[in-house]
Amino acid sequence: MRQARIHHHDHRPRWQLTKPFTALRDSVRQILPSRGDAPSGAAGVRRHYTAGVPVLIIAAVALLAFSGGTGMSWLPLLAVGPALAAATSGPWGVIRIGVLAVALGAALGVHGGAPGTEQAIVLSTLSAVTLASSLASALRRRREQVLAAVRSVAEAAQHAFLKPVPARVGHFQTAVRYSAAAAEARVGGDLYALVPTPYGVRLIVGDVRGKGLPAVGIAALVLGVFREAAYDEPDLLDVVHRIERSLARNLGPDDFVTAVLAGYPEADRMELVNCGHAAPLLVHDSGVLPVEPARPAPPLGLRALAGEAPALQEVALADGNQLLFYTDGVTEARDHQREFYPLVERLSRHVSEDPSRTLAALHEDLLAHVGGELHDDAAMLLLRKPAGTPSVAPDAADPPAGPLPALQVAAEVETSQEGVRCGGEPADGSRW
Repeated sequence: MRQARIHHHDHRPRWQLTKPFTALRDSVRQILPSRGDAPSGAAGVRRHYTAGVPVLIIAAVALLAFSGGTGMSWLPLLAVGPALAAATSGPWGVIRIGVLAVALGAALGVHGGAPGTEQAIVLSTLSAVTLASSLASALRRRREQVLAAVRSVAEAAQHAFLKPVPARVGHFQTAVRYSAAAAEARVGGDLYALVPTPYGVRLIVGDVRGKGLPAVGIAALVLGVFREAAYDEPDLLDVVHRIERSLARNLGPDDFVTAVLAGYPEADRMELVNCGHAAPLLVHDSGVLPVEPARPAPPLGLRALAGEAPALQEVALADGNQLLFYTDGVTEARDHQREFYPLVERLSRHVSEDPSRTLAALHEDLLAHVGGELHDDAAMLLLRKPAGTPSVAPDAADPPAGPLPALQVAAEVETSQEGVRCGGEPADGSRW
C-alpha cells in the first residue's frame, strides 16, 4: 500500500518536481534560527523573520517560473535572494542562500527546457552575485565589529566626564539616567554634576547649544571646570566666573551654554545662579512655582557680548519641599498636534515623596506625549528635602557615619534614538 500510493503517472521525472521544494524546506531550516536559539525580545523576532526574507523571495520566483510557463524569464530574479541576504546574514548564510538559488535555477531550467547556453549564463550570474554578496556580508560584519569597539570606547569616554553619581552624596540620595538625541549616541549636549564640597553640596544642570560630538566636547569642558572650581571657590558666583573664563578661551563665536548652578551651604537655604537656563520648579504645599531669576543673565560664553553678570539668588527650602531642574528638551517636546509638554501641570500630577518614582512617572508621561521618541537631549534633576534633615551642612571631608535622614535626589536624562544611559546608576541599584 505504501509503494502503491507513492507511484503516479506523470510524464516528468519525479525529482524535477520535488527536489526544488525539498531543497527550499531544508534551506529554510538551516538558515532560520530555531525558536529556542532566536534572540529574545522584539529585536530577536525582527532578526528571525528578516533572515527568512531572501528565502521567501527565492520561493516566490521559483513558483512564478514553475507555474508561469515562461521558461528562463523569471530566473534572473533569483539573484535578489543572495543580494538581500548580504544585509541580514553572515557570509556562510549568503552562500547557503546562493546555493539554493543556483539549485532551483538549474532544476527550473531543466524543467522548462531552456537552451544550455542560456541556462549557463543564468547560473553563472547567480554564482557571481552569491560570491559578491558573501564578500559584502564579510565586510559588513567587519564594520560592525569596528563600530562595536568604537562604541565601547565612547562608553568609557562618557564615564570619564559624566561620572556615575554614587547612591549617596552628603545628605543627598541620588539616581541618574542619561541618553542623547543623536542617533546611536550615548552622550549629548545636556550635562549635570552633583558633588560634595567643603562649602556644601553643589550641582550644575546645563544645556550646550547643538548636539552630537561638538556639544559633548563643550559639556566635558564645563563639567571639568565646575568640579574643580566647586571645591576651590567659597562663593558660588566665583564658580560661575571660573567656568566663564574657561569658556571664553575655548568656545567658538556661535557657541554658548545655558546652565543653572545650585549650592546648599546650610539648612533651609538653597543658592541659585541662573545663566540663561530654564527656571527650576519649586514644589511646596501650595503647588508648583517656577523660580524665575531676580536678574536675568546671559548664557555662559556670551557675557562679553551682553555685558551683564549673573546674580546670586536664595530660595527657602523647607522640609518636604522639592526642586526640579530640567533642560529645554523636556519643555520643548511636542506632540503630534505640535503642543509643548506641560511640565508644571504634569509635575503637579505625578509628584510624590519618592523622587525617583516622580521622575519615572514624568519620563513615561513625556514619552507618551511625544509618541515614544524624543528629538532633543532632555534632562531632569529632582531634589527633595525630607523632614529631619540636619541643620548644619556636612563637611565634604567628614562623611556621615551610618544612615541619616537625607535630602533625596533623583536625576533623569532622556532622548530620541534608541536607548541610552549616561553617567550614573539609580540609588536602588537597578539599571535602565
